[in-house]
Amino acid sequence: MKKSLLLIILMFLGTLSSINAQKFEGLQKSPTDISYAKKDRNEKPEIKVIYSRPQKKGRKIFGNLAAFDKVWRTGADEATEIKFFQDVKMGDKTIKAGTYSLFTIPGEKEWTIIINSDLDSWGAYTYDEAKDVARIKVPVSKGEELEVFSIAFNKVDKGYHMVMGWDTTRIEVPFYL
Repeated sequence: MKKSLLLIILMFLGTLSSINAQKFEGLQKSPTDISYAKKDRNEKPEIKVIYSRPQKKGRKIFGNLAAFDKVWRTGADEATEIKFFQDVKMGDKTIKAGTYSLFTIPGEKEWTIIINSDLDSWGAYTYDEAKDVARIKVPVSKGEELEVFSIAFNKVDKGYHMVMGWDTTRIEVPFYL
């Protein structure tokens, strides 16, 4: 009887310690999101972007949090990833199907959009220009204020425009299939 009681107590204590060991982190401050470029809602994607969505929280964004004329990870946390399910053209460059990092260099009037072959990097701290696959400059436009950094796709003739927006800044990046 004493052995059974001791065994039950030990099992109970073991269960409590394993319950306490299962701690989860809080919610991400900049949650990860995915944006798809699709011909139709039920179609497979042609382009997919995985990125983290920082929030404005009353801060000055471009020229401050995301510095002008410096490489930015294009979101928060890990560098943004973009996957092309087929070859695409960005400007005069053809980009082979595959997964890449998406970096940007924000400017007041135009941004440089960078497709880079280095993956799984935190921020832009290890950005290597030698691994750039393609670059294009695009103009800045203005829109309604967005609290959270966002990426979406608009279908256009022969491809998509990837629209990035945060605060009142908007950028459109053309991809042609």
